[in-house]
Amino acid sequence: MNANSKKPNKNTLRPSAPSKPAPEAHSQAQLSRLPAGAMPAGETQGAGGAQTPASTRREKDLLGERDVPASAYFGIQTLRAVENFTVTGITLQHFPKLVIALAMVKKAAALANRRLGQLDDARSKAICQACDEIIAGRWHEHFVVDVIQGGAGTSTNMNANEVIANRALELMGHGRGEYQQLHPNNHVNLSQSTNDVYPSAIRLCILLSYERYTQALGDLCYELKHKSVEFSDVIKMGRTQLQDAVPITLGQEFGGWHATLKEDIEEMRDVVEYFREVNMGATAIGTGINTDPEYSSLVIEELCRVSGKSLVAARNLIEATSDMGAFVTFSSVLKRNAIKLSKVCNDLRLLSSGPRAGLQEINLPAMQPGSSIMPGKVNPVIPEMVNQVAYQVIGNDITVTMAAEAGQLQLNVMEPVIAFNVLQSLQLQTRAIRTLAEKCISGISANREHCRDRVNNSIGIITALNPFLGYENASRIAKQAVENGQSVRDIVLSEGLLTELELDDILSAENMTQPRRLKKNNQPRTVA
Repeated sequence: MNANSKKPNKNTLRPSAPSKPAPEAHSQAQLSRLPAGAMPAGETQGAGGAQTPASTRREKDLLGERDVPASAYFGIQTLRAVENFTVTGITLQHFPKLVIALAMVKKAAALANRRLGQLDDARSKAICQACDEIIAGRWHEHFVVDVIQGGAGTSTNMNANEVIANRALELMGHGRGEYQQLHPNNHVNLSQSTNDVYPSAIRLCILLSYERYTQALGDLCYELKHKSVEFSDVIKMGRTQLQDAVPITLGQEFGGWHATLKEDIEEMRDVVEYFREVNMGATAIGTGINTDPEYSSLVIEELCRVSGKSLVAARNLIEATSDMGAFVTFSSVLKRNAIKLSKVCNDLRLLSSGPRAGLQEINLPAMQPGSSIMPGKVNPVIPEMVNQVAYQVIGNDITVTMAAEAGQLQLNVMEPVIAFNVLQSLQLQTRAIRTLAEKCISGISANREHCRDRVNNSIGIITALNPFLGYENASRIAKQAVENGQSVRDIVLSEGLLTELELDDILSAENMTQPRRLKKNNQPRTVA
C-alpha cells in the first residue's frame, strides 16, 4: 500500500439482517482480491479466526442492496465483479499504467464537462483531485477487479468510477457512499460509456508504457553492438542446417543479432501511432448519445493536456468503437520481436553448449548452480527464461487474434482479454529483454583459440578455395579430408595446388569473412 494512502479498517461487514438471505460464502481467491481489511459482505475475521461484527456501508444498484466494506473506496458494482470474476487472480492494480490511464481519462472528462457547464466547479475539482492522487500512485490497491471479465470492461470502468467518487466525496467533506452528493455514474461517468473510456484508457496505457520496452530493447542492442566490436577479430565457423558452412567472425554473428533486433525498435514506434487515435465521445456504440456536440473535441484536448500525449479523435467513432485492428498489429509486432529474441537465445545456448562436449565457442555468465545432482553443472538460465517468455507472448498473440475476430456488430466484448494479453506481453517482454541484456549479453566471453582451431580443422574452408581450385577439385579434396581425417590445407599443399603463401592469403580471416576482388579470368588450378 502506498505510504500516503489511508490504512483500511480491519473491520469489515456485519451479518445481513435475519429477514434477508445470508450472502453466499466467498472463496479465498475472492478475499485475496480485496485490499487489506476490506472483506466481502457479512464476513470479518477476529483473533483466532472468529467472525466479528463489521463496519460497513449499505449500497444499492440495479440488482438490489449489499453491504460494502466501509474501508473500501470501491462500491457495490466492484464488489459484485470481484465475486463474479475469480479468474486469473491478476487484478487491475497489477498494471499501474492502466489504472493511471483510467484516472487520466476520468479527469479529462470532468474538465471537459465543467467547461461545457455540465458539471459544477465543486464536483469537478473533487473528481480531478481524486484522479490526480491515483495518477500519483495512491489508491491503486482499491482497483481489485480481475483483468479478465465479462461486460466488455464495464467492471473496470465502474471500479474506477466508484474509487474516484468515494475519494472525491471525502475531499468534499462527505462520507464514502453518500452518492446523493457525488455519484459514480451521474458525475464521474458523465458523458461517457465503458465503450469509449475502456479502449481509450488501454490505448493511453500503451502510450505511457511502450517507451520502457523500446529503451530496454535499445539497451540490449547496445550490448550486442559492443560485443560485435569486441569479437570482431574472433574467426569461427558459420553453420547452416547445423553443419559446417563457411567462416565468419563472432563479431559478425553478434552484429547480425544487433541488426535484426534494432529493426523492432522502429517497428514499435511506428505501430504505437495507431493508439493516438481514441474514441472518446463515442459513448455506447459510436453515435455520441448523451454528449454535447463539442464534448468529444474538448475531452480529447483535455486528455492531451492531462497525459502529455498527442491524441486525436478517431475519424469514424462507430468503426473505432468496435475495431480492434490496432491491438492486433501491436501484438503482432511484440510476437515478431519475441520470435527473434527466442532465436537469438537458441543460438546462445548452442554456441555455449558443453563446456567440454559441445560447441563451446562462447561462455555465458554463470548465474546459479545448474543441478541438484550433478556437481559443477551451470545452465544457460537467462536465455531459457527468454525462450519461455517468447512462447507466452506468441500464445498471447493467438488469443488477441481470436478475440479481435470474435466481436459482433457495434462492440467487441472480448476487449478485456485483448487488453490483458497485450499488456502482459508488453510487460513480460520488457522485463525479459532487460534481464537478457544485463545478466547475459554484457558478460559473454569468447573462446578465441578454440574457435580458430575449429576453423582450421574444418572442411568448410574448402569453399574459400573453390574459385582457385575449381568445384570438382574442391569436392574431391573435401571428400578425401573427411575420409582420411586430413586437413584441407595439408592436402592442397601436398598436391602442389597452391603455395603456403597463397593459402595464408586466401584463408586469412579478412578474406574469408568478407567479399574480395578476384583476378579476372581466374582459371582454377588442377593437379599436374
